[in-house]
Order: sequence, then structure tokens, then C-alpha cells
Amino acid sequence: MTPVQRLKKSTTIDNLWIYILALLKKRPVYGWEIPDLIEKEYEFRPGKITPYRVLYRLELDKFVKSRTQERRRVYQISDKGEKELENAYELLRGLTKNIDGKRK
Repeated sequence: MTPVQRLKKSTTIDNLWIYILALLKKRPVYGWEIPDLIEKEYEFRPGKITPYRVLYRLELDKFVKSRTQERRRVYQISDKGEKELENAYELLRGLTKNIDGKRK
């Protein structure tokens, strides 16, 4: 695996929570929609079970909340999740500025 391939893996599949929260910030989503939406919007495909495991943990930690709608579970981002997503954006922006040498 090349360094760029490792970087891609660690910033996509290994940190799937960022992408899930970003999707949920746009609108509430059914769990089964997440793999297709991630593939369409972020151009990588997570495993079939992984998004559910991440959703479970995000809900347990109160970054997302869910409700039953028409016998299906719908997830949406919580206020805590929005704050955490913004923290992630700030971290990533800072990292890229630092690597690029433009950080002051």
C-alpha cells in the first residue's frame, strides 16, 4: 500500500463518522441509504455493516439521534454532533494549512 493509499484509507473508511455526520447535517437519512450516499457524494464505498456500527456508536455517544418513521429508523445529527463535525472541519483545515506551510 502506498502512502497516499494509506492516507485515503485513514481519511475515509477509518473515519467514516465524519462522512455520516456530514450527510446527516444535510437531512435526516435512513441507515440503509448511507452507503449509497457516501459512494455518490464522497466517491468511496464503505462496507455493508460498518455504517450501522458507526451509527450505533454515534447514537450511543449522542452525536446522532434516531426515530422510527414508517417502520424504518431515520437518523439525524444532534447539536452535539454538529459541534463535533465543526471541530473535525477545523482540525482538517488546520492540518492542511500546516502541511502546506501556510499556517500562521
